Amino acid sequence: MTPVDEAALAWGGVQAPPRLINERENAVYEARLKSGAHVALRLHRAGYQSQEAIRSELIWTQALAEKGFPCPRPVPALDGTLVQSLASGQCASVVSWINAAPIGASGMAFEGTLAEHVALLRAFGQLIRRLHDLTETLETTALVRPNWDQDGLLGDTPHWGRFWENSSLSRKERSIVQNGRKNAAQQLLENNDLTQGLIHADLLQENVLCNADGLHIIDFDDSGFGYHFFDLGTALIQHAEHPQLDALSAALCDGYGAGHAYMPLFMALRAMASAGWIMSRAAPDDPRQRFYAERLLRCVNVLSKR
Repeated sequence: MTPVDEAALAWGGVQAPPRLINERENAVYEARLKSGAHVALRLHRAGYQSQEAIRSELIWTQALAEKGFPCPRPVPALDGTLVQSLASGQCASVVSWINAAPIGASGMAFEGTLAEHVALLRAFGQLIRRLHDLTETLETTALVRPNWDQDGLLGDTPHWGRFWENSSLSRKERSIVQNGRKNAAQQLLENNDLTQGLIHADLLQENVLCNADGLHIIDFDDSGFGYHFFDLGTALIQHAEHPQLDALSAALCDGYGAGHAYMPLFMALRAMASAGWIMSRAAPDDPRQRFYAERLLRCVNVLSKR
């Protein structure tokens, strides 16, 4: 029995073979349970998040959904649990399906006009503010999630890896990145009152869906405790090379209601994290290593001029 078949049985079985739609940290399948529920079945990457961390993610999103926030709602297995351990060593979970399309994708330019893009980013900023404000009303201290704090971003062992050791960086570039790391740490130190809490931490375009009901946020798998503005920096990072980045940044922060002066810092922090993330997920000569390294160098250069 395959892991996906085993997982499906824990939720009562499916009407037809699940359809694989994405495979990054998790393998995500679209499925229709025998109960009739339209769901996303997730097989979690072994060793990435603990079972308790996955359960904590789902407890959070369940609370958000109950307050009307547009995100997937966890679907309990037949035994009432939110997470199932599989024979493969993986964990499985199921969430409600949102019938909507992503607002964009990595490496793909936005197809609309600048005015449309600005309006979208403003609405996105409003949704991120709503996410943070709702989360602040919840009890989250008992939840087990990674840390996206200063140590998790810039410490000796960052959450997503030692980005300054990215194989595509030259010796000179590594020195530039290390200086950028020190600069970012100093700026965080000087602004030690920045709001922190439970954040999504991966608000890329492919994790934001849009339909007639508006915007929806999915894939809370990398959520953790960190700076609220890190969510804004992540929302902007795929636009780092956009010629109208300033307009897009202003729109996002206008919608959020804060953060304008901090976007170079938090875009640089996200670029650092991404350059570390790709190191363990692609071969040293994979062109994505250099893509993330060049984006990091660009963001560090902008930060140095602040």
